Amino acid sequence: MASSSSQSLLPCPFGSLALPLSDLDLRHTAYEIFVSACRTSAGSRPLSYTPQPQPQSQSPSPFLTSKVKKALGLKSKTKTPFHSPTNKPATLADLMRIHMSIPDHADARIRRGLLRIAASQLGRRLESMVLPLELLQQFKSSDFPDPQEYHSWRTRNLTMLQAGLLLHPFIPLHPSDPSAHRLTQILRTAAHTPLETGRNTESMQLLRTAVLSLATRSFHGSASDSCHWADGSPLNLYIYQKLLESCFEIGDHGSLIDEVDELLELIKKTWTILGVTQIYHNLCFTWVLFNQYVTTGQVDTDLLLAADALLAEVAKDAKTNKDPVYCQILSSTLSSIMGWAEKRLLAYHEAFNATNIEAMQCIVSLGVCSAQILVEDISHEYRRRRKGETDVARSTIDTYIRSSLRTAFAQRMEEVDLNRRSGNKYQNTPTTPILSILAKDIGDLAKKEKDLFSPIFKKWHPLAAGVAVATLHSCYGNELKQFISGLAELTADSVQVLKSADKLEKDLVSIAVEDSVDSEDGGKGLIREMPPYEAELAIANLVRDWIKTRVDRLKDWVDRNLQQETWNPGANRANCAPSAVEVLRIIDETLDAYFQLPIPMHRALLPDLTLGLDRSLQHYASKAKSGCGTRSTFIPAIPALTRCEVGSKLWKKKEKLTQTPPRRRSQVGSMNGRDSLSLPQLCTRMNTIYHIRTELENLEKKIKTCLRNVENAHADITDGLDIKFELSLSSCQEGIQTLCETTAYKVVFHDMSHVLWESLYLGDTASNRIDSFIKELDPTLEVISGTVHNRVRNRVITALMKAAFDGFLLVLLAGGPQRAFTCQDSQILEEDFKSLKALFLADGDGLPDEVVEKASSQAKNVLTLFRADSETLVERYKRMVTEAFGSAVKSRFPLPPTTGNWSPNEANTLLRVLCYRNDEAATRFLKKTYNLPKKL
Repeated sequence: MASSSSQSLLPCPFGSLALPLSDLDLRHTAYEIFVSACRTSAGSRPLSYTPQPQPQSQSPSPFLTSKVKKALGLKSKTKTPFHSPTNKPATLADLMRIHMSIPDHADARIRRGLLRIAASQLGRRLESMVLPLELLQQFKSSDFPDPQEYHSWRTRNLTMLQAGLLLHPFIPLHPSDPSAHRLTQILRTAAHTPLETGRNTESMQLLRTAVLSLATRSFHGSASDSCHWADGSPLNLYIYQKLLESCFEIGDHGSLIDEVDELLELIKKTWTILGVTQIYHNLCFTWVLFNQYVTTGQVDTDLLLAADALLAEVAKDAKTNKDPVYCQILSSTLSSIMGWAEKRLLAYHEAFNATNIEAMQCIVSLGVCSAQILVEDISHEYRRRRKGETDVARSTIDTYIRSSLRTAFAQRMEEVDLNRRSGNKYQNTPTTPILSILAKDIGDLAKKEKDLFSPIFKKWHPLAAGVAVATLHSCYGNELKQFISGLAELTADSVQVLKSADKLEKDLVSIAVEDSVDSEDGGKGLIREMPPYEAELAIANLVRDWIKTRVDRLKDWVDRNLQQETWNPGANRANCAPSAVEVLRIIDETLDAYFQLPIPMHRALLPDLTLGLDRSLQHYASKAKSGCGTRSTFIPAIPALTRCEVGSKLWKKKEKLTQTPPRRRSQVGSMNGRDSLSLPQLCTRMNTIYHIRTELENLEKKIKTCLRNVENAHADITDGLDIKFELSLSSCQEGIQTLCETTAYKVVFHDMSHVLWESLYLGDTASNRIDSFIKELDPTLEVISGTVHNRVRNRVITALMKAAFDGFLLVLLAGGPQRAFTCQDSQILEEDFKSLKALFLADGDGLPDEVVEKASSQAKNVLTLFRADSETLVERYKRMVTEAFGSAVKSRFPLPPTTGNWSPNEANTLLRVLCYRNDEAATRFLKKTYNLPKKL
């Protein structure tokens, strides 16, 4: 037997011997028992091998198949019988002696001793003898080549008696057993005074008496015919292990010998002496096969296959045998096997690859089977619980997978980090983020797991691949979560990592789903173990942060630059503010930067960006018109109603001409001063907002073009995409309209108040006509025509025209007590009205006729009242008030409210015409009805 046991990497699981017995001692004793058992059963015939006879119908075959190997599930191999021309020993005895390393002279001495014993005790059975005692009786020092060998031989036999009868007896000893005390004393004396063997001395007689007294004990108290000296546990298993270890070839791999069938048959003859039964043989041989694999370099997987097959028999034995001693040894043996297996399987990615995958399959089977026996057949806890609650095999495989993949993940991460630092493996991609590299490696690991390892585990765990990818998903997810929590802004690296994570997750989930197709829940449990990385959401959030930063920065820029804007019309060819050109340039750059982001969801997040930019332009347009006021800002306050003093000379006095109507202080100019609201600057503001308005369409086109040019974009990516800068469009339209009206009413009521409000028709109607007002308007129109964009120009002039007619009417209907008109003045008023219209028509070069007519229609209708006599106006007024307020008001007419909607059909308009009518009928009606004063 090869001395593999002495090199064992694993401690023997059978328990500790109470005294030191060397490997040599155990082998020699085992060989003595083997030879004596075989001689007793075979008589004096040598242990030669005789081939099994072949059927006469067949030609004799030199090859025979091993039944043991076949039973152990090993591949069918052939053996060569002894009579074939080989270098093998001629007899099984020689084979056994060589494999157990017994010298020839020792073997000859043993056989000689057995012959002497047989001659002196004719007919006595082997089990009724104590072999070490009989051998001590037969040999003296002269039978050995040197005193040292004799001393070792004698010491071994006495030690074996001590071990088998005192320390590990088959039947437990009582502490006060006198025979035990006698034997102990004899052995203690022999240690100091060497026992003289080979003779029938007194000391040998005392030894024989004490030994046989202990060896023949029985459980019922009377002496037994059989002797128990080598069948106590664990001594018997230590000895039996040495016999079983002889069944292997001498060499590096230590495979089972071809003659294992015959040799095991002979070894079984020792069972009566060693107290071995089939269940102990199965357990011990399982351990020996397994230990042989471990101690011979873990090369011959047939040994593992055999151990695994025999362990299945052990599992059957464990269900029917609950002997405490057996269960203890079984538990220890299985724990040792499982412990060794787990060291490899808890990190199987380190221990196994495609070259040794067959060994892994056997080791997994050993580990799982050991765990099942330990839990299901030995564990009291398991028996107390319902067996259906625990699937030991599945749980064990689950533990192997999760543990090994966590270890493999940590190693991959360490390797990636190390390789990245050293530049060994990724020198061509120095900027690749670690987690992107790791994602690819984990994807490769998952594929290897699915292809190589999962098919093995699937025998015990139907969702092995799913568990594996769920574990990898969790490991990578933990790293990704830390990475995301540390992200402050969108970078190329962060996007690359998140895209890699997204791809990895899709691959892992695909494997899990594929693996779960036939499971009871369709894989829902596994998928629940894989909460989404939400990498796309993380990217989207980063992009939204990026957008918010750009938009906030743009808003701050708008606020800062508009405060410094001078609105100089000569700053550029478009006569618009430089800040508008710059803000559009920034937006253009922002769009370019957005479409250069390495993200897969440009279209999805585009609304966020366009809304932000839309609001920025809306903000700019709002700020551009803010502080300029509105039309109402410049319209003067309407004075209280008065009546004319008919025939008074006051109208002709010069001092009366110096009185001016009450002026309304402008609400504009308090922020930037009047200069910032000059006509050219207001025109520049209009041009600026209009320039932004026209660029909105270009921005929309640019966005669609950029979206089509994005990498991997589909040709129809913009189909159904509605990109509208609605907020800024609305703000621009409103801003232009507001600025047109503001400019018009500022020009008429503020800039030209001296020729309109403070001069027109003041005192004497004929002396202060509209010519001065028209003369002042002319250069204003030239400035507007030369400054404002031609698409906005008519809108401004139209607004100016409306303001002029509003001013004309306001003078007529609310010009204060310094103004009064007669029926005859109506002709002057109508002539001035026509002159004002002609200004805007400009002989066909001005505004279209229909526009002018529409704008002047209100003034035209009101002027008809100035032609009517006062009595007619009074009657018409009374009728309107009565219709409006009912017949109950005839005794006292209520004062109609001032709406500003001047019309010949509106009572307040008629009342005002009467207030400014310079005749007796009108003033008498006003005094009698409302008691209006003649002056303010």
